[in-house]
Amino acid sequence: MLMNREKSVLLIVDVQEKLAPAIHDTERIEANCVWLARVAARIGVPVVVTEHFPEKIGATLASVRAATADAQYVVKQCFSAQAEGRLDATAVEARRQVVVCGTEAHVCVQQTALELRWAGKEVFIVADAAGSRNPADRELAFARMRAHGIEIVSREMVAFEWLQRGGTELFREVSRDFIR
Repeated sequence: MLMNREKSVLLIVDVQEKLAPAIHDTERIEANCVWLARVAARIGVPVVVTEHFPEKIGATLASVRAATADAQYVVKQCFSAQAEGRLDATAVEARRQVVVCGTEAHVCVQQTALELRWAGKEVFIVADAAGSRNPADRELAFARMRAHGIEIVSREMVAFEWLQRGGTELFREVSRDFIR
């Protein structure tokens, strides 16, 4: 299935101040989450951001906060953002497709993705914008999620599927400003 901007929401999971330094390749994960948030905003895809125990793990990274000024923020204590109805009344509940990025791939991202899938959502994990402390845990999480019908994609796959076609002013603008 293709990602469609009118059916999609971008869910950024737990890209937080005290966790980020421990994530393998954290600068790339952070930059790609910011990139996705900016593309989503330009294309008109709603964004939801989660924070796990922000009083202990810190707030969402400043760069991500700056790129998600219009996003809905959800504070959670369960690893899965879907647990306890935390995503109710957000764009995640309203949209059929959930494009997920963030940390950690094998904990909060995976548990959220699996529960969203079991709830009937079409779930896509952005591999180049999802990280873990240990790369092996990240790869195991991707394999497990794939086995449950979750699609593993890249950030450019997301952007081009949301755009659907070239030759438009929106395509030229996104290509010029984001795709290099």
